[in-house]
Amino acid sequence: MLAKITVADFMAKRLVTLTKDTNVIDAIKKLLDHKITCAPVVDSKGHLLGMFSEKDGMKVFLESVYNQGMSGKVGEYMTTDTISVDANSSIVDVAEKFEKSSNRSFPVFQDGEFVGVISRVDVFRALVAI
Repeated sequence: MLAKITVADFMAKRLVTLTKDTNVIDAIKKLLDHKITCAPVVDSKGHLLGMFSEKDGMKVFLESVYNQGMSGKVGEYMTTDTISVDANSSIVDVAEKFEKSSNRSFPVFQDGEFVGVISRVDVFRALVAI
């Protein structure tokens, strides 16, 4: 049953996004305000440039401790080497990717277009939905 469920069935489609020019403190506030662990970083046309995650935020935190100041842009801290998944992939395949990765979310593409984000929590929602 789970093997028939696709990523598109449970991915987040309405996303909180950032730009590479977003101030990192504002980005961290957005993550906290929306209770999310990462946000896609997109250009003006909605194309994915990278992901800004809690892990990237830890770099900001540590740099602020060592340099006695908090500043910078998301583009300086975001992860650009992302692991993406296809919207039509099985939720089981994505669960296997999560098991092998420390990432908590993956960007989702369909026909080469960025269409959403799937998280570990989304996989759990699929499990309890059956």
